[in-house]
Amino acid sequence: MQPAARPRVALFVTCLVDLYRPTVGFAALKLLRQAGCDVEVPRAQTCCGQPAYNSGDRTTARDLAYDILEAFGGFDYVVVPSGSCAGMLREHVPHLFGDDPNLKARAAALGARTYELVSFLTDVMGLRQVEAAYAGTATYHDSCSGLRELGVKAQPRALLATVAGLKLTEMAEPEVCCGFGGTFCVKYPDISTRMVGDKTRDITASGADTLLAGDVGCLLNMAGKLKREGSAIHVRHVAEVLANMTGEVPPIGEARG
Repeated sequence: MQPAARPRVALFVTCLVDLYRPTVGFAALKLLRQAGCDVEVPRAQTCCGQPAYNSGDRTTARDLAYDILEAFGGFDYVVVPSGSCAGMLREHVPHLFGDDPNLKARAAALGARTYELVSFLTDVMGLRQVEAAYAGTATYHDSCSGLRELGVKAQPRALLATVAGLKLTEMAEPEVCCGFGGTFCVKYPDISTRMVGDKTRDITASGADTLLAGDVGCLLNMAGKLKREGSAIHVRHVAEVLANMTGEVPPIGEARG
């Protein structure tokens, strides 16, 4: 059910969006405003703490998490154009404050108000279609955290089905990991390379000319492999297509022509 009043939403931009694909942040902002949200981007935001957390550095992760509580505590919702960062805030940050009941409660409350972008648009705001067009055939990769921690699966496909000119075709195994895994690809490069190779073969076999997903980390990993293989498949964040902003920047990994 769509909220009666305009919700006050904080956009958590994420490090990779900020540094590598700012257009995703602008696309998210556009979609949220079109859906009826009052959106702010807290200037004090930094990293969600996931790299430190996954590497076992709980002290740094906790420090970053505390800053997030301070910056994002006063909003109705926190929305993230990334399943992995949203999953960190929802599922893991509360565990960093197990020795402090007050901070743990604040973290749990913040986590309960945190959503991945497309899930928020459909499940909270009730968005059922978008005014966008894209000429091509796309396949969608289900990022691990978004799928397994947040249940993001049908939502992006439902909205993409309303994009004029876009045809969706599924991979044989869309739910299989691309091999990025944040620090995993650094710790286990050989395994990661094998995994992304399997993934790009599945992408190519789908017959799609465009690869879409909801996490920039996954997209950078797959785009890099596709480029090294000489593939002509375009790679984009799903928000860019839904916001009708594919003309703003070239596909990920490609130079502007």
